[in-house]
Amino acid sequence: MPRRATAIPTPPNTTTPEAARLHLAQILSPAFPVGGFAWSQGLEWAMDAGLVTRATLAPWLAGWLDHGAGWADAVLVALSLRATDHAALDDLARAACLSSQRLAETVEQGTAFAANIAALTGRDQPPAALPVAFGRACAALPLPHPEIIAAFLQAQAAVQIGAAVRFMPLGPVEGQRMLAALHPAILAAAARAAQATQDDLAGTAWGADIAAMRHETMPVRIFRS
Repeated sequence: MPRRATAIPTPPNTTTPEAARLHLAQILSPAFPVGGFAWSQGLEWAMDAGLVTRATLAPWLAGWLDHGAGWADAVLVALSLRATDHAALDDLARAACLSSQRLAETVEQGTAFAANIAALTGRDQPPAALPVAFGRACAALPLPHPEIIAAFLQAQAAVQIGAAVRFMPLGPVEGQRMLAALHPAILAAAARAAQATQDDLAGTAWGADIAAMRHETMPVRIFRS
């Protein structure tokens, strides 16, 4: 029997800003299979312990964005958009993870993201931490870097809010209002991160870091982190 020809993927058109924005929306969509729904970055433990409630979720997210994993990932995306040595940046991203689950979260999602981008574009994408894999994939897009970083941050914030909607008495519409209220802070963080250097890769959200570590020992849990 003749061998069936292997289909070669047609790379998506990202040469115009309009096409690039569609591509960005696609790869940040919940339908893009990276498994983000399975992780909470320690938020599950904080909700279970009563530290995060409907009343305190918004401040928790603000801290995540300005001082925690949200800010660290924003800086890593910015560095990756400008990087020439993504392997070294991936090492830095992994070293910045303070807990085993946080490391697994970013590496597993980033590996899936890279594999999906490779399948979509036909271009090799080695495994990397999620913000590095994302920034590397978006480096050639004809879009301002703050716009790309803001889109990434909104997608990550939506994952956190989605975890809260599934765990606590928080309706989906209320969650969307909370996400909309974060837009000014997301845009501000993205603008700062776009100018960041490796010296800006730091975090002071100790409560979130402790929550991520405590999550590892929860006997019953919904999320993997």
